Amino acid sequence: MAEEVQEVESKPSKKPLLLIIGGVVGLIVLLVATVMGTLFMTGFFNKPPPLDPDQQIDQAAGHGGGGDGHGGGDGHGGKDGKDDKNAKLTKKSPDIQRFEYTYLQLEKDFLVNLTGSRKVMSVQIAISTRYDQRVVDNVKKHDFALRSTILDVMRQTTEPEISKPEFRKELALKIRDAMNSLLEKYEDFGGVEDVHFTSFLVQ
Repeated sequence: MAEEVQEVESKPSKKPLLLIIGGVVGLIVLLVATVMGTLFMTGFFNKPPPLDPDQQIDQAAGHGGGGDGHGGGDGHGGKDGKDDKNAKLTKKSPDIQRFEYTYLQLEKDFLVNLTGSRKVMSVQIAISTRYDQRVVDNVKKHDFALRSTILDVMRQTTEPEISKPEFRKELALKIRDAMNSLLEKYEDFGGVEDVHFTSFLVQ
């Protein structure tokens, strides 16, 4: 009887070994779960968001560094160092970057006699710009000087020129350039990008 008890007691117990293995496995599972949870919470598994279309165009164009034809140095923008001060106004678009236009109708008609002719030309003019409100304010501020400049340009028109297909477009460009030259003289910045004829009459 005593020998049987001794044999039973001499057999090693398996419970502590199972507990140790279970503890190690549980610790590994807990460690892996903690690491995975941390990575998930920090957004490691999330794909980087696509660039906004505005950011893509800014990066491709170097943030508007004079590559759009309206920046500094083309007769319509400011001098060096004016890009930030005279930034163009933008509006959000789902596809591409678009610029917000501002329009200003100039008061009163412009009436002149054609060079070497009895005919008169009467027009109404509006300007547009993608720059900020300062362009509009400058145009209003120098209204009298701009009117005189515009009339001088219009007076140079001859009667044969009126029959040209591109006459109105060419006249608009001449007026725009003359306005920008005057504004750059007084304000160091033009900003008038287009001239529109809202009324045009020759008689």
